[in-house]
Amino acid sequence: MNKKIMFLVLFLVIVLTGCGITNSMTKNLTPDEAQAKALSFINNNLVEPGSEVTIDSVTEENGLYKVVVKLSSGQTVDSFITKDGTKFFPQVMDIAEIEKSNNPVATEVPKNDKPVVEVFVMSHCPYGTQIEKGLLPVVEALGDKADIEVKFCDYAMHGEAEINEELTQVCIKKVAPGNYFTYLKCFLKEGKSSDCLKEINIDQGKLSSCISETDNQFSVTKNFKDQSTWLSGQFPLFDVYKADNEKYGVQGSPTIVINGVQAESGRDSASLLATICSAFNTLPNECTVQLPNETPSAGFGFSTSATSTTASCGG
Repeated sequence: MNKKIMFLVLFLVIVLTGCGITNSMTKNLTPDEAQAKALSFINNNLVEPGSEVTIDSVTEENGLYKVVVKLSSGQTVDSFITKDGTKFFPQVMDIAEIEKSNNPVATEVPKNDKPVVEVFVMSHCPYGTQIEKGLLPVVEALGDKADIEVKFCDYAMHGEAEINEELTQVCIKKVAPGNYFTYLKCFLKEGKSSDCLKEINIDQGKLSSCISETDNQFSVTKNFKDQSTWLSGQFPLFDVYKADNEKYGVQGSPTIVINGVQAESGRDSASLLATICSAFNTLPNECTVQLPNETPSAGFGFSTSATSTTASCGG
């Protein structure tokens, strides 16, 4: 977006909302009323007939109501509505993210004979699945020349389905590590875990046992049921990779860490390959492979996006 246009949009938002403060003579809606208002407005005006959305949650944030909208695809989108219910903002511009993308901080990635690549995501974050789709061809191209692993953020933003899926993926890596990326490729198509588990023909007994043990060890379900433990009272914890999240300062999905340092990269396969290959002491032949430079679409499905993005879940 042109910077002047972006500034104008931000200026109008501030003027129209009074920085999130509504007129003192106007009655503020309760969270339940705001949810009903937003739901009715979206379904009657913003989506095609037959593709209604639902509202996951409504919370107060920055003097507005933050509305987590759940699309028919299962993905969620953060929107805002003024407390008086008169103005709705279906798209949020994160000022810090935009400034970061316009003024990137160059971080030199240490080199190694076999780079260690850790990609932190949330299993149902549309931007996490986006980078995973870009990563799959890189994994196939580099093979065992690099140590590439998908890990998870230490909190979830997409409900119980997300933490259940993350437990499943953690245990696929333990029980059948050679099948993990085959499973992931299947899961990224439509998010149908049960179908993909059948595809890799995993030992269900071992998988279930691992899930139960991991769940108990890190109190995943226990923490989910106890909202007092949630991050900022909003997001359930997922502590399986908590130590790594804290070590690398992971804030949101996706975050790439190469040889122990956070790295910046586009989310298309060509950019990811180039970023990872910059961390080799000696460039292997596999780094000369030509991979797609189209950015994968956010969310599930293997289409491509017309533009790149630095958007993330959380952080």
